Amino acid sequence: PILASAHESSCIRLWSIQGNLMKELLPFSEHPSGPLTALCTDSFTKILLTGSKEGYIIRWNIASFVEDSRNRKNKIQEELCWRAHATEVVDLLIEEEKNVVATASIDGSVRLWHARTGYYFGYFGQSRKFELSDTSRLILPSDVKDFSAIIKEESQHMEKKKVIYPLRLDRDK
Repeated sequence: PILASAHESSCIRLWSIQGNLMKELLPFSEHPSGPLTALCTDSFTKILLTGSKEGYIIRWNIASFVEDSRNRKNKIQEELCWRAHATEVVDLLIEEEKNVVATASIDGSVRLWHARTGYYFGYFGQSRKFELSDTSRLILPSDVKDFSAIIKEESQHMEKKKVIYPLRLDRDK
């Protein structure tokens, strides 16, 4: 088992069940995610979703890391980032059978999104039925202006590294 914690610094920490820090991650998408406020995984612990104070959702693929966390080659891949709300995300849920993500915000709205692409399906309370099979319509909620961004595989994660820089005066510089 792996425990995940989300932090105000946008950092995600993965812990062993014994309490040892296994991995520390920062998002690298072009949109600043801000302080993380919500976390959830699918039932097989292959996908990790994070929600932020600024309303962003980030999808991480953690399958290979969970299978063998000791192997350094097994990386965690940030796959998708999208703005789901104009305000803080307070809860997330992945519905795997329908491939849907439900997001809730402090603005009182609950919205549905396609889990793999971040396409917007609608909000709870709308007059029309949800059409979950049509992901070709590029619509957004009225308060969100950014489309989802698929993260390229070549992108490198920013991992926090402990570096000590002693303060010294260098007169030549």
